[in-house]
Amino acid sequence: MRARMRLDPARLPAPLRRIADKQLHWLPGWLGDRARKALRPRPRGTRHLLFALCDHFEPLHGEGTGLVTGLERVNRWRQLYPSLAGHFRDASGRHPRHSFFFPGEQYDPTLIEPIAEMVQMGLGEVEIHLHHENDTRESLGSSLDKTVAALATHGVVPQYRGKPAWAFIHGNWCLANARRDGLMCGVDDELPLLYEMGCYADFTFPAARDESQPGIVNAIYYPRGDVARRRAYEEGDRVRVGSRRLDRLLLIQGPLAMSRRPGSVRLRIDGGSLDWSDPPTAERLRTWVRQGISVEGRPEWVFVKVHTHGAIERNADVLLGDAMLRFHRALAAYNDGLRWKLHYVSAREMYNLARAAMDGQTANPEQLLDYEVPPPPRITGAAR
Repeated sequence: MRARMRLDPARLPAPLRRIADKQLHWLPGWLGDRARKALRPRPRGTRHLLFALCDHFEPLHGEGTGLVTGLERVNRWRQLYPSLAGHFRDASGRHPRHSFFFPGEQYDPTLIEPIAEMVQMGLGEVEIHLHHENDTRESLGSSLDKTVAALATHGVVPQYRGKPAWAFIHGNWCLANARRDGLMCGVDDELPLLYEMGCYADFTFPAARDESQPGIVNAIYYPRGDVARRRAYEEGDRVRVGSRRLDRLLLIQGPLAMSRRPGSVRLRIDGGSLDWSDPPTAERLRTWVRQGISVEGRPEWVFVKVHTHGAIERNADVLLGDAMLRFHRALAAYNDGLRWKLHYVSAREMYNLARAAMDGQTANPEQLLDYEVPPPPRITGAAR
């Protein structure tokens, strides 16, 4: 799977330059992905929907936001989310799992502990989100070390292969120093650094309407070639049943699609982002499922990873309110036990299921949630 060469938009004819200005450089990749998946044999038997909600959870979002507001935002989730999640169960009786990707630069123990309590209740897990700029390999490594160590004091970081294990989302989407202007990162060889420090998978993409978005879409893949180069994620190999584990970061993308809003003939970009202006709906869910993200050779396991910025008040209104209740009811349509089974999974569990599929495992997904990376200490032995 080789990505197209990226062109300088300034050198394109005016009509193509207007497309480039909208950051639709990924559109050929999407069209190719749709054509390729249309040739797949239709899966037989029961299909499994693996649903993960990855939250760029930023309690201190917004210029001048202080700890008091941050605590109010976190405590709102602590008070309301357990009740909302308690209304719903998947095929194995598990409640929704919310993956809180917490920004290391915003760490304060009082902001993490209420989230850790929800982890202990079996309602979510904590991973790492980081905004950084003008970094070197050394300075970024130091920031990540401090973040992992701080989160580990709350029991939310598992151990795997003798080191802390975690998933990652890059702040401002700028993985591997992706921007042409060099802002919002600074470290070309970020991918190998993350892997060396214990990160097992990146969940940054899609990044629709941003130049950081790769030409590869709707895929689970390993970057190909020299992973120490800038934008090393631009070329990659989709993993399949029988793929061997590589000593590099696995990239797990969420759905990216061109679709129509109900009642409209105009196309829109749907990058799986949930917010106040674009809440989750049954129609969007069908679009995400149609993208058919899977491990090649196991199309009956459909991976749907969506994202949000859930700490912000008007987004929390959606995620903790009626819109989310309606959405979970829509998810129940994929849990009839015959055509579909629904599985609420964390980012860690989604990675484990991808690895299990690569190894040719055929057990029901609920039996493979801890296949490789174990749960964090905060929930070890707790009801799950």
